Amino acid sequence: MVNRLKSLVKQQNYTQNQEGSQNGIFASIKKINFRNTTLKNRIFFSTTAVILLTSVLIALFTRWILISSLTSELKERGIGIGHSIAESSRGYILTEDIPNLISLIFDARLGVRKNLMEYAYITDKQDRILAHTFTIDFPQELYNVNLIEPEKNHNVELIQLNGKKVYDVAVPVTEGIYRIGSVHVGLKKKHIDQLIGKLRTTFLAFVSAVTILFFIISLHLSKYIIRPITRLTKVSDEISSGNYDITHNLDNLCHSGGSMDEVRQLSDSFLNMTQRIIDSQEKLKESESKYRSLFAGGPNPIFVLDRKTLEIMSANPAAEEIYGYSKKALTGKPFTELGPFELHEIQKSDFQAQHSGKVTSVGSKVQCKRKNGQILYVNVHACPVRYQEKDAVIIATTDITEMVEKDSQLIQASKMTTLGEMSAGIAHELNQPLNAIKMGNEFIEMMIEKSQKIPDDELSCIVNEISGQVDRAVDIIRRLRDFGRKSDFTKERVNINRPVKSVLDIIGRQLRLQNIDIKLDMGHDIPPILAHPNRIEQVIFNLITNARDAINQKLEADTQKSASDLQKSGNNAQKSGINDEDIANQIMITTSTHGKQVIVTVSDTGMGIDKNIRERIFEAFFTTKKMGEGMGLGLSITNGIVEDYGGQITIESDEGKGTTFCLTFPAAQ
Repeated sequence: MVNRLKSLVKQQNYTQNQEGSQNGIFASIKKINFRNTTLKNRIFFSTTAVILLTSVLIALFTRWILISSLTSELKERGIGIGHSIAESSRGYILTEDIPNLISLIFDARLGVRKNLMEYAYITDKQDRILAHTFTIDFPQELYNVNLIEPEKNHNVELIQLNGKKVYDVAVPVTEGIYRIGSVHVGLKKKHIDQLIGKLRTTFLAFVSAVTILFFIISLHLSKYIIRPITRLTKVSDEISSGNYDITHNLDNLCHSGGSMDEVRQLSDSFLNMTQRIIDSQEKLKESESKYRSLFAGGPNPIFVLDRKTLEIMSANPAAEEIYGYSKKALTGKPFTELGPFELHEIQKSDFQAQHSGKVTSVGSKVQCKRKNGQILYVNVHACPVRYQEKDAVIIATTDITEMVEKDSQLIQASKMTTLGEMSAGIAHELNQPLNAIKMGNEFIEMMIEKSQKIPDDELSCIVNEISGQVDRAVDIIRRLRDFGRKSDFTKERVNINRPVKSVLDIIGRQLRLQNIDIKLDMGHDIPPILAHPNRIEQVIFNLITNARDAINQKLEADTQKSASDLQKSGNNAQKSGINDEDIANQIMITTSTHGKQVIVTVSDTGMGIDKNIRERIFEAFFTTKKMGEGMGLGLSITNGIVEDYGGQITIESDEGKGTTFCLTFPAAQ
């Protein structure tokens, strides 16, 4: 039993060694790095690896079949020899004829069986040795070895005999249903292993020959497969270097042979791709020539800036001509030195995702200076691009100096028209301090003529009153002068409440004389806006005068309607009367903030605006007034000024009830 256990352990170790060698093969295959090798070598190595793996698997499978089949066959032969001896020895065992038994088992080892059989012996039913083939004493190891169980007709067990491995085949000798003895035949395991070794050597030689054959075939196959791809690679290298005349090789490759396999399809695709590249290059050259001519010959200045530093990288001739600098002087110069440009959004934005190729307005009516110091007004547009492997910005400036001057003249003309309309009211306001001064002077003159002394307290009161009236007149003239001054387009931080109060100082008294009530709701802690105070005054003034005109139009319409109703009813107008005090004539001005927005609203209780003309009221020269009462420029100028400062105007109006203009400006940072 101990020998049997040792045999099983050795078989298990052998099996583990075989499995370890297989795992080593697989690990070696996995370690092969195909990334840095050519396609030909990949095909060759892959094919070879598959062949070797297949060969190893076939060899292992065949070896297992050979060992198991041949071992089983030889065991069957041993069983057959044992049954033959048992049939012949039955009578000798019953008579205990030892010489014939010895002769029988020695005859069984004659011929080819001698190389296979190690021994043979016969026992009786008490397992006593009757005959054996050993020339020396019967080995002690064989006593009571491989006993046959009653229900079996044979039993095979691997045993150790004098250091040799032997398959002991035991066959019972029976007489009827009784066992009268047993025959043991020892088969040499070494002989079996030699036969298996010969077959294995022959098979391995065959497998090796087949492997070498497939190795050669895979080598030539990989070369055959790679040959057209190698030609395509050479052609593509030539194409990438700009040699498009090499495409005739692709024509030969595409049309060689009758079939249209994948390689020829790839060659055809290369031809189409090359033709598209040629066409694209022609279009690119044409486009580059066109845009280069637009850049060089464009009438407007164009700059290319580094997006991070805003330094000028290139400029067109129009930029040199208009700004007065040479291209060499402009190159490397910070663009912001030419004017107060607001390029922070473009500079800080996500170049690839948000602004690439997008044209953005970054400045309207920006005041710049030429090299000689002359003022220049421009509109600025920016477009992020890639230039010389850098994130860049194309800046296009449009000279609008002449247009700005005309707008300024138009605004000034509107101011002068407004001042002309206010001349009667202004004269009335100036007459009041002048009359007070005159009365004081006449009183002093009268006292002098009468040679009467003026008391010091009265004289001081008269002098102070005259001085106050002079200051009042000077203040009126100063406000008119400031309002009538020609404004520029510079921006400063302006609190919106100041322009509102300045306008009301000029026109407020006149509105009250016309029975128009002014309601003010000025917000506190309102952040400043970036604008010019004179232009904001122009906006507020235009809206208030429009509100005044709307109220007067409503009063005139209501008066005419009341008179017409009285005439139709036959009533006396003097008896009924029209009480203007019952009519609410009011202009309300409010200032407030909402988030980062500064809001100004001007509301009136006038006629309101017809919804059919509401969308046209900001058009230049559009007016609903009678001939000679207005040019239709007030609201157009107002809208333009508000938009220049990034603001917006919205309107809410109910016909017959009034109108509200809402101005929204961004608060200054």
